[in-house]
Amino acid sequence: MAKREKQTAVAYYRTSSAANVGPEKDSLARQQDAVQSYARSNGLQIVEEFYDAAVSGADALDARPGFRALLGYLAGNGARTILVESASRFARDLAVQITGHDLLKAQGYELVPVDAPDHFTDDTPTATMVRQILGAVSQFEKASLVEKLRRARERKRAETGRCEGRKPVPTHIVAAAKRAARQSPKTHKRPSLRAVAAALAKSGHTTASGKPFAAASIRRMLSQ
Repeated sequence: MAKREKQTAVAYYRTSSAANVGPEKDSLARQQDAVQSYARSNGLQIVEEFYDAAVSGADALDARPGFRALLGYLAGNGARTILVESASRFARDLAVQITGHDLLKAQGYELVPVDAPDHFTDDTPTATMVRQILGAVSQFEKASLVEKLRRARERKRAETGRCEGRKPVPTHIVAAAKRAARQSPKTHKRPSLRAVAAALAKSGHTTASGKPFAAASIRRMLSQ
C-alpha cells in the first residue's frame, strides 16, 4: 500500500513586544514547540514558517510583514492550513480576530489555533459566544496591561523626574568634570573635552563599561 502523503500547512508566529524578541527569549521557541507538536500529532507537514516580531495583536493583517508574506506564499504553494499557537497569537483585537478569520475562510484557508483547534470552526451559538468572549477578554487584558505600564511610567516620572532614556550622570561626577574644565591660571585656557574626560578617568570616574566618558557626555555635564 502506498504511503499516504502528509497534508501540508504553514505556521504563523507573532511576538508583541520587542523586549521579547531574540534568541534568548522564550516567545518564539514556545510557539514553535506548540505548533510543531500539534503538526506531528495530526499528520501535518509544516512547509514554511512566518514570524512577525514586535507586531501588535491589534494590527490589521495587511499591516504585518510576516502575515503578508504568508498570504503570498499560500497563493502559489497549495497549502491551505495555517497553524498558530492560539487565537490571541493570531490577533488580540476581537474585530481583527473575527474579520481576519472570515477573510481567510473566504479564500479557502483553514486557521487552526493548536491550543483549541475548533476555536474558529465550531458554529454552535455557544461556541460563537465563547469565541467572542475569549477574544474580548484577550483584548481587555492587553488594554489593561498598557494602562498599568502607563501608570507605572507616570509614577516613576513623578518620583524621579524621569522615566526612560539615558540615566543621569551622578552629581559628584558632574562636579568633578566642572572642576577639571576650569581655566588654567597659567595659560588662561580651558582644557579640551577629551582632556576633561581623561582627567575624570584618572580620578576613577568612567562609564559603566570602564571607558572614559565621550566628549559629548562631558559637554552635557558642563552644560548642567
